[in-house]
Amino acid sequence: MEAIKDVTYYTSALKAPRIQASFARLADTGRAQGWTFEEYLAAVLEAEVTAREASGAEIRRKRAHFPSMKTIEDFTFDHQPHLRSDVQAATRSTWIHNAENMILLGPPGTGKTHISIGLGIAATRAGIPVLFDTAAGWIQSLTTAHNTGDLTKELRRIRRYKLIIIDELGYLPIEPEAANLFFQLISDRYEQSSILITSNLAFGSWSTIFHDETIATAIIDRLVHHAQVLTTKGTSYRIRHRQEQQTVD
Repeated sequence: MEAIKDVTYYTSALKAPRIQASFARLADTGRAQGWTFEEYLAAVLEAEVTAREASGAEIRRKRAHFPSMKTIEDFTFDHQPHLRSDVQAATRSTWIHNAENMILLGPPGTGKTHISIGLGIAATRAGIPVLFDTAAGWIQSLTTAHNTGDLTKELRRIRRYKLIIIDELGYLPIEPEAANLFFQLISDRYEQSSILITSNLAFGSWSTIFHDETIATAIIDRLVHHAQVLTTKGTSYRIRHRQEQQTVD
């Protein structure tokens, strides 16, 4: 009993409550299986580290503000088989550690958002802070910060995230002043941290998004300098699913 009290005190002092929850159970297992002291200690520490990593990943996932829980494991590559090896390799997050970018281009409804969320979730599991929003959401945040005189502060806050995800670029046009703010975001992260962008438009059409070919070229230049560009193909999953249902009906 004294030993149990000591463990309770030490785990509290170390802020490791999971050890308190697992040490007795693992001790019983260790005795039954004939573990050495070292093996028992390793098992206790492994349980603590595993629980901490899972807890940390969950916190990072919530802070990322993903609109839904979509993992790469859940993605159906049957519709995009040419992307399987590249996307699965990207889940290792090496590109983020190297401050590289990822750009997903393709028609609406072909899995770009799912892949972007999945890679973002994989990054949170690897200990990387991520922040997700649509292009419209990013523009709104930057515009608000600019109007209140807090743009520098906002860009500094965003720098804390090693990966930012900008979804649905191209669905709505961006006004000239907002385009300048968007350029500042891209420029601020250039060769420092990673950006993942999804767009339904090829690069040649980006000038229509920003109403300015010069600023569109400057943004593309910085994005693709250290980037992997992946292209989805085919028709919308949602339209295809609706057609299949109608056929069945």
